[in-house]
Amino acid sequence: MVYPKLSGEEITRRGKKHYENLRTQIETAENIGKIISINVETGDYEIGDDLLITSRRLQAKQSDAPIWAGRIGFNAVYTIGGTLMRTE
Repeated sequence: MVYPKLSGEEITRRGKKHYENLRTQIETAENIGKIISINVETGDYEIGDDLLITSRRLQAKQSDAPIWAGRIGFNAVYTIGGTLMRTE
């Protein structure tokens, strides 16, 4: 079993920071609504339509990668009984 090197809060903090640094590059018309998974240690990222696929691509490069994921241009990856809100 792999034990996390970083806390959930630290992964979230770093992931959001990486996302903000990449925002102008990734928030393009063709990427809005897609999933981005980011290795918060290296800054490597994958964009696609499926969270598991993007995460596994990163794990293929580093098996114990601490990964943060988001939906490009939105406030959450998924919702249950709610609505995704578009970010500006």
